[in-house]
Amino acid sequence: MTVTRQMVAEDMVMAFPRHVTFRHDAVRGRWVILAPERLLLPDDTAVEILQRLDGKRSIAQIIDLLATEFNAPRDAIAADVVAMLQDLLDKGMVQP
Repeated sequence: MTVTRQMVAEDMVMAFPRHVTFRHDAVRGRWVILAPERLLLPDDTAVEILQRLDGKRSIAQIIDLLATEFNAPRDAIAADVVAMLQDLLDKGMVQP
């Protein structure tokens, strides 16, 4: 049986599935991604990306926002965003 890996593309609109929560944890004093029996502690860069995942903006729009906000090269931002979202998609923590 062949399993096909879904690949992240800039035209995708991503969101968290119902079983995953992204929130600020007051006890830990940081943002967390919670899923059944899983806890991820995203770094500051990941938090900037994840805060913009609203199920409405495309990945390209998020990249453009970040590139403008941080005055950074779009290509560098795009590479980081796509790689991080691909990892989370592979883990079932985000979905198109």
